[in-house]
Amino acid sequence: MPYQHKPFETELLTADQLWRLTAPLRFYFSPVFFGLDKIDPNKPTLLVGNHTIYGVLDAPLLIAQVFRDKGILIRTLADHAHYDVPGWRSMLDKTGGVEGTRENCAKLMERGDHVMVFPGGAREVSKRKGEQYQLTWKRRTGFCSMAIQHGYNILPFAAVGPDDMYDILLDAEDILRSPVGKLMKRVGLLKKNGLLRGGDIIMPVTRGLGPTMLPRPEKFYFSIGDEISVAPYQGKEDDEDALFELRDQVAFAIQDQISELLTVRENDTNKGVIRKLLTAF
Repeated sequence: MPYQHKPFETELLTADQLWRLTAPLRFYFSPVFFGLDKIDPNKPTLLVGNHTIYGVLDAPLLIAQVFRDKGILIRTLADHAHYDVPGWRSMLDKTGGVEGTRENCAKLMERGDHVMVFPGGAREVSKRKGEQYQLTWKRRTGFCSMAIQHGYNILPFAAVGPDDMYDILLDAEDILRSPVGKLMKRVGLLKKNGLLRGGDIIMPVTRGLGPTMLPRPEKFYFSIGDEISVAPYQGKEDDEDALFELRDQVAFAIQDQISELLTVRENDTNKGVIRKLLTAF
């Protein structure tokens, strides 16, 4: 039977269940959080942030921390590709994930849920060499339109640490130039509307801890920035100039937070439990 995505009917994990589920990640990456007090349980907002390499280790830690500390299960708008993976898609449903469509976003906002989105989507997690902590949003403004339409102010947030878990050995450009890339093109895998979206979401080949694919135990740093009001844009959800103005405001806020977190990391002498254990030998 084909998979039926029913995010509004799925029984969600409790805060305790999600906390236990993410415990190994917390132990391994020793995350720290700044600005969680800016999330108001009584004032739903749209959280907008940078996506990191592979895109599966950053959001769960932040969502679990907010759920435990604030009693808010943030609903994440996930890329369509997630729902092609059996097992993983069911886990996304149970942890509050929702396929990233305007219809689903509208329903979440009508319900008064806190919503999280990564405008860079799958392209931003498919890092190329030198793209660490860069926003790859192309011309996407849909999140701004939805925020204005539903009166959702925006909380920009940032994550630092995950993009340093791996060294990129081969990125999409390398793969496309290789015989493998030529074969992909020949068999039709690189069609613009195909599985790999014209090659946009070819994941990099990486090396992590030693010669393995195990991620290095980099300490993760998360920051929630100051709320950005959409009131000045009321009624302009279809105004392209207004949408890009708001989008740029959000992007600059995220980039500022990334810079601040990189400075915090540089001055942090406590690099995490696993890093201490590895350097002790």
